[in-house]
Amino acid sequence: MTTFTSTASGSGSTAGDTVARDALAVLQPGFAGTTAPDWVRRRLGEGLVSVGLFGRNVVTAEQVAALTAQLRTEREDVLVAIDEESGDVTRLEVHTGSSFPGNNALGAVDDTELTRGVARELGRRLAACGVTLNWAPSADVNANPDNPVIGVRSFGADPALVSRHTAAYVEGLQSVGIAACTKHFPGHGDTGVDSHLALPRIDVDTATLHARELAPFRAAIAAGTRAVMSAHILVPALDPDRPATLSRPVLTDLLRGELGYQGLIVTDGMEMRAISGTYGIERGTVLAVAAGADAICVGGGLCDEDIVLRLRDALVAAVRSGELPEERLADAAARVRELAGWTAKAVGAAGTGAPAEPEIGLTAARRAVTVTPGAAETGAVTEPVYVATFSPTPNIAVGDETPWGVGTELIRLLPGTATGVFTGEDAGTAALAAAGGRRVVAVVRDEHRHAWMGSALDTLLAARPDTIVVEMGVAQSPPRGALHLATHGAARVCAIAAAERIAGT
Repeated sequence: MTTFTSTASGSGSTAGDTVARDALAVLQPGFAGTTAPDWVRRRLGEGLVSVGLFGRNVVTAEQVAALTAQLRTEREDVLVAIDEESGDVTRLEVHTGSSFPGNNALGAVDDTELTRGVARELGRRLAACGVTLNWAPSADVNANPDNPVIGVRSFGADPALVSRHTAAYVEGLQSVGIAACTKHFPGHGDTGVDSHLALPRIDVDTATLHARELAPFRAAIAAGTRAVMSAHILVPALDPDRPATLSRPVLTDLLRGELGYQGLIVTDGMEMRAISGTYGIERGTVLAVAAGADAICVGGGLCDEDIVLRLRDALVAAVRSGELPEERLADAAARVRELAGWTAKAVGAAGTGAPAEPEIGLTAARRAVTVTPGAAETGAVTEPVYVATFSPTPNIAVGDETPWGVGTELIRLLPGTATGVFTGEDAGTAALAAAGGRRVVAVVRDEHRHAWMGSALDTLLAARPDTIVVEMGVAQSPPRGALHLATHGAARVCAIAAAERIAGT
C-alpha cells in the first residue's frame, strides 16, 4: 500500500505521492481570469492533467491561444477542455454569439456531411486556440418538448436522426485531432427538470431506454468518441438509488460492459445542484470515481484552488479508508493521461486534409431556416421595422452573457430599425405601443413553454396581422397565418440567416 502524508488543504500531499498525483489527474477544474493562474501552473507540475475553460476565460481567440500556451509551458500534453457546443451554448464566442448553428439546426437540415463539416471547422478553430477536448456533442434525444435544459442543444426527437448526426459530429471533430465528449449519458432528453437546479428522474422501461436514449451513444461509440459525459439524472430502470454519474450499474455495467466503451468517462459539472445539493461535491466525487467515472468536471461555478485541494484530499482519504480502491483511482488517472497523450499527437498530425470552410456555419444556418409564408406577406421588407424580442429566463447551460435575437442584424440590413425586449403578461401590449406605426418582427424562443409569450403573439397578430414571427428555439410554435421563420436555434448565424430572409438579401 502507498504511504500517505498529510492531506489537509493547505499542506497537501507531497508531489511525489502516487495517489495524490492520481487524485489530481482525475480532476478537470476551471479557474478565473484570462491568463493561467500560478496555482494552476503549479498543480500541473504536481500531477494535474486537465483544465476546463469557460466563458469567463475568453476574450479573443488570440488571448485563448496565449493562455493555453502558458499552460503548455508547465505540461506539454495538458488536456484543455471547453463546453463549445456552438449554437446557443458557446464559450469561444460567448460575447458575440456563435459562428456555427447548434445541433437542432443541423438536425433540421439532416445532411450528415454538413454536420461533419461544421464539426470539422469548429475543431480547427478549437485547435488554433490550443483546446484539445470539447464537451460536445449532446447526443440527447429531445423526447420531452418541455425539457428546460436540452431543447435546441439536441439534434431532434428522432433517435435515428440523433444517432447519425452524433456520429457525424464526433467524426468531424476528431478528424482534426479534437477529442469529442458525447453527452449526457444515458440521455437527458426526456426530463422536465434542469439538473443544474435539482435531480431529474426518467421513468421509462429498459426497452425504451435502449431504443431511444442509448441509440445515439451506441453510434458515438461506433464512431470512436474519445470521451463520454455522464448525466446527473436518476433512471430507476437502471439504478433506483443513485443518479447516473454516481451509479456503477450505469457507468461500469452498462457503458463499459454492455456497450463496450473503453474511452474516458467524464462527469457533468459536480457543483450542479443534482449532485452538490444531494450528496455534496466531495462525497459525490468519490462516489463518481468509484462508480466508474475517470474525470471530474468542476469549475463552472467553483473555480479556485481550494476546490481542487478539497476534491484531491477527498479522493486520497477515500483510498486510505478503503472506500475507493487504489486500483480504480489509478485506472481513472491512466485513462486521463492516455487521452492527453492522444490529443497531443492527434492535433499535430491533423494539419493536412480537407480545406478550411470558414463560411460553413452561415451556410448551415441558412439551410436550416424553415419559412411558412403568411397571408399578408408582400415580399421582402425594405423599410425599417420594430423588433420586439420576447425573452424568457435564460437556460443555465446557455447563460445570459451571449446576445441573441435578430435586432442587430436587421438594424444592419434595414437602417433605422428599432428594438425592444419584453417579458411578462403585458408584453404584447407593451410591444405594440413601442412599435408605433412600424411593422413588427416578433422574436420568440421556446414559445410553447411560456404561456405569456403565446399571449403576446396573439395580441400582436390581432392588431397587426402583418407581424413577422421569428422562432429561435425548438420549433413547436404553430404558424398563426403571419410570415413565420423557424431558425432552430439562437446562434448569431441563425440571426443573420433570418434577417437576410426578411430583408430579401
